[in-house]
Amino acid sequence: MAQNIYDNPAFFEGYAQLPRSVQGLDGAPEWPALKTMLPDLRGKSVVDLGCGYGWFCRVAREMGAAQVTGIDISEKMLARAAELTSDAAIHYQRSSLESLSLAENSLDLVYSSLALHYLPELDTLFAKIQRALKPGGSLVFSMEHPIYTCASRQGWLTDDNGVRYWGVNQYQQEGERVSNWLADGVIKYHRTLGTTLNALIAAGLTIREVNEWGPTQAQTDAWPALAEEAERPMLVLIAAEKTQ
Repeated sequence: MAQNIYDNPAFFEGYAQLPRSVQGLDGAPEWPALKTMLPDLRGKSVVDLGCGYGWFCRVAREMGAAQVTGIDISEKMLARAAELTSDAAIHYQRSSLESLSLAENSLDLVYSSLALHYLPELDTLFAKIQRALKPGGSLVFSMEHPIYTCASRQGWLTDDNGVRYWGVNQYQQEGERVSNWLADGVIKYHRTLGTTLNALIAAGLTIREVNEWGPTQAQTDAWPALAEEAERPMLVLIAAEKTQ
């Protein structure tokens, strides 16, 4: 089961200081690219998985969505989302994404930002999403790029001869990664890009676009810390569709 790290007081306090927490989508440098991958939301039904403070829920309404549901496992995140929201067409729901229940053929868009790398497996979730989408409906999400997640933890590894050594986890070695980001013991899951794309295909979704995101020169000039993201992608943005 995914870890509910966002209700950890130290993690939540640290997360609250990040630009994307303070400025919303304006503080998320990948947002302009992710926005271009969205379908027309006018009159549409939308779910945001791992909604956090509800920034996308509110923007989806500004883009014309008729109904938006934000789902998150964290009580603290949902409480903050409720404080920031005054719109009867936006609803928030507490649920882990592993026990998620979505009505069949009910959604035009399922969106998720930086949440799916916390899940130990994606096959079940993608199958639920495929059933929940209307024909022509879209899944658009971002997650930490596997080039980034593969090296997020050092530990004891075993080579082909059975010899144990201390080193960085390798790309092909999928599974749990533990890091000390904002709080100690943050659990994420590494899987190759191929594993994620094949899970989408197996669920019956058609991949429309894959963006191994990196900053523009203008973004790097304005925010020098982003220069590292030009050397190797930290995020991958993916759009898929239920074609029938």
